[in-house]
Amino acid sequence: MPKTYPVYGRIDGPIAIIGFGSIGRGTLPLIERHFDYDADKLVVIDPDPAVHTWLKQHGIRHIQMALTRENFSRVLCEVFAGGQGFCVNLSVDTSSLDIMKLCRSLGVLYIDTVVEPWAGFYFDTQDNAARTNYALRQAVRDEAAASPGGPTAVSCCGANPGMVSWFVKEALMQLAEDTGRAGPAPGDRAGWGRLMRDLGVQGIHIAERDTQARRLPRPRGTFVNTWSVEGFISEGFQPAELGWGTFEPWFPENGHGHETGCRAGIWLDRPGAITRVHTWCPTPGPQFGFLVTHNEAISIADYYTLGDPARPEYRPTCHYAYHPCDDAVLSLHEMFGSGVTQSRHEILEPDEIVEGIDELGVLLFGHEKNALWYGSRLSNAEARGLAPYQNATGLQVTSAVLAGMVWALENPMAGIVETDEMDHARCLEVQRPYLGPVEAHYTDWTPLTNRWELFPEDIDEAEPWAFRNVLAS
Repeated sequence: MPKTYPVYGRIDGPIAIIGFGSIGRGTLPLIERHFDYDADKLVVIDPDPAVHTWLKQHGIRHIQMALTRENFSRVLCEVFAGGQGFCVNLSVDTSSLDIMKLCRSLGVLYIDTVVEPWAGFYFDTQDNAARTNYALRQAVRDEAAASPGGPTAVSCCGANPGMVSWFVKEALMQLAEDTGRAGPAPGDRAGWGRLMRDLGVQGIHIAERDTQARRLPRPRGTFVNTWSVEGFISEGFQPAELGWGTFEPWFPENGHGHETGCRAGIWLDRPGAITRVHTWCPTPGPQFGFLVTHNEAISIADYYTLGDPARPEYRPTCHYAYHPCDDAVLSLHEMFGSGVTQSRHEILEPDEIVEGIDELGVLLFGHEKNALWYGSRLSNAEARGLAPYQNATGLQVTSAVLAGMVWALENPMAGIVETDEMDHARCLEVQRPYLGPVEAHYTDWTPLTNRWELFPEDIDEAEPWAFRNVLAS
């Protein structure tokens, strides 16, 4: 008997999926499963002719073009002339903010997984401060403040940024229960900030280990990854960034703050994809991660800030600590070592992966139980049985897109929101069937554990979790 899936609501009007890479293709079947809509009003916008062939075989309308600064308004106004609808932006090289503003002016619901700029931003912008995710995010926050309310636009709702912000709240509730402070979930942002502060959390790593692998070795001259190669390269070349906590006793020599906006983050004058940090995940235990910039590093630090943003009473340190699949690590070494970006890109397909999981969670550290990792430990084998066209990494992203779409339909006039501001319990209720084991793990490890005594380091033994100790290179 065929499996039945809950239908969360009806989308009246067109559905436009912008971008049909691995995430777009994986999102499509979740939309088909969980929403009522008119199939002839669904359209994919993507320039790839291979996408056209696939969509034609599946009877799905395709606009074969790249959205640009010059044409996006005309194209989307034509698409959404038939009613309110939903814009699902999963592309690269398209301005999330410009498309978001247009959709809201048309009364169209909107969601994306990243604040993406127009083509050229990542490599043509000479000012490193202007290339940060802090700057990209702040532009969206400024628009939200200038135009409050109105049609819902969900900003940065993938696995991370996105799902991990919901995991932070779940982890806080778990930690509260395990330390004898159980109580109802806070009802507002200030309440969540006080809970995090009172639990003694100094900071958060978005700690991820991807062990998915195929039998064939990585071909030289090819960048291999489990999700968008273009997206990973772009963010990897941005400066390393992190939310900067109030407990930090030291400031990096190559670090820079911001004089405007929420003031929650800093950036380092170094690419994130070659900046290593010490972190911890359940499968490997201690590991190196790359300090790749992500929106959630700033949004989480900002959301939990208490007091004046310029001189806060409390703010957690927060950053991504990412160990991608081994083929992606080798690809990064080759790319940065040669100074040339590979011309061939490959994404590990679910039917070629023979082992591994994507272990993605949040590591809350510095409290009385030391550190708590809370997250999804989804295997590729399980992902293949849950939904088509995606590996474990992809499903963690696409299921978050699904949850964000459901929340937007249920809250259609919420304005521009980030995932930190959404109902985490409702979103995880929708997403959890696609996440595999969602687990909490405590560890006694700190960044001072098992340091190499033969090579003395300039570390701070008084503050084990200080970023000075976390930073490896």
